Amino acid sequence: MSADTKKRVLIIANELSPYTEFTDFAQILNKLAIKTFDAGLEIRVIMPRFGVINERRHRLHEVVRLSGINVIIDKDDYPLIIKVASLPNARLQVYFMDNEDYFKRKSVFRDDQDNFHDDNAERMIFFCKSALETVKKFGWPPHVIHCHGWMTSLVPLYLKTTYKKEPVFGYSKIIYTAQEDQFKEKLNENFMKKALISNDIKDKDLDVFRDGTNTGLTLGGGKSADVVVFGSENMDKKVVDELKPGRYKKVLKYEPSWKEDVTPLLELYKSLTES
Repeated sequence: MSADTKKRVLIIANELSPYTEFTDFAQILNKLAIKTFDAGLEIRVIMPRFGVINERRHRLHEVVRLSGINVIIDKDDYPLIIKVASLPNARLQVYFMDNEDYFKRKSVFRDDQDNFHDDNAERMIFFCKSALETVKKFGWPPHVIHCHGWMTSLVPLYLKTTYKKEPVFGYSKIIYTAQEDQFKEKLNENFMKKALISNDIKDKDLDVFRDGTNTGLTLGGGKSADVVVFGSENMDKKVVDELKPGRYKKVLKYEPSWKEDVTPLLELYKSLTES
């Protein structure tokens, strides 16, 4: 790749201020996206269009030229609607993955009785696959893909298997933000079967995800990534022990100062675009 090629960063996240905020990292990602853009890198953000996001207030509109993608999950077709908005106070685009079955409801991960949605597994698979199919349709090859939040945990695995030979991902380095557990439930029993989106994925590739717990998803996302960022001071000991730096992996530990200064994360992006 020529030295004068503009460097491209893709953030795939299930939270980003001001749209959804589940942890402090939603605001950190907002600052990081803006600072990355200001540093002269091309950046795009992809996230779910949860029903709690006010489309009028945030000025979302459908991207008709990207319409027509159907996402297949276990032989069923789900139409993908792609919407876009400009991040407030910045000139960068946030793309929202939408589908009536999975994201129209006016809740995020739990219903109004605080029950974990039965189809959160399918919603995650739909989102992960939608994000990657959208990038293919962009024809926009990212140098860095930063996956944030448990809903993105299958993206690193899919990039190392199903999407490995796609030219648009040929130079992509993958970062995964590992966080504290955000749910105690397990994903439904269909999760493993439906997560096998192609013959390039073997059962053993999904072993770490098999129990369907939040910790399992975090380990699965981190083990397929090139860099793990700890998104909290209070990480699960099992996650810290298993996602250790090694020959093929770097680990960046959480710093409370990131809330004010995201420079270390921006420097990580820059280093990965040069490697």
